[in-house]
Amino acid sequence: MVKIRAHKLRGKKKEELLNQLNELKTELQQLNVSKVTGGAPSKLSKIKIVRKSIARVLTVISQTQRDNLQKFYKNKKYKPIDLRSKRTRAQRRALTKHEASRKTLRQIKKDTHFSLR
Repeated sequence: MVKIRAHKLRGKKKEELLNQLNELKTELQQLNVSKVTGGAPSKLSKIKIVRKSIARVLTVISQTQRDNLQKFYKNKKYKPIDLRSKRTRAQRRALTKHEASRKTLRQIKKDTHFSLR
C-alpha cells in the first residue's frame, strides 16, 4: 500500500475513513504474521508505513469530529471543557471586557455630578 496523505483523507466521509482504517489494520496484522514467520525484508519495512497510515487516518477522524463539535457549540452558552480555549489560568479567571467596563450606580452618579472640567 502507498503512503497515505492527510489532505486526501480530509475530503472523505467518516464511513470511508473507517473502512480504510479496517483495511489498514488487517494489512498490519498480516504483516506482523509474516514478520513472525520470517517474511521478506520488503514486508518488514512496510510495517512502519502502515502504522503511520493508521495514525493519519485516526488523526483525521478525530480532527473532523472536533471541528464538527466546535461548529455545534459555537453560539451556545456552555462548551465542553476540551473545546474551551486553553489560555493561562490567570487569563481564564480575569474579568471579561464587558465585566471590566461596567460601572456601579454610585460610580455613574459620581461621574455625572462631579465630572472633570
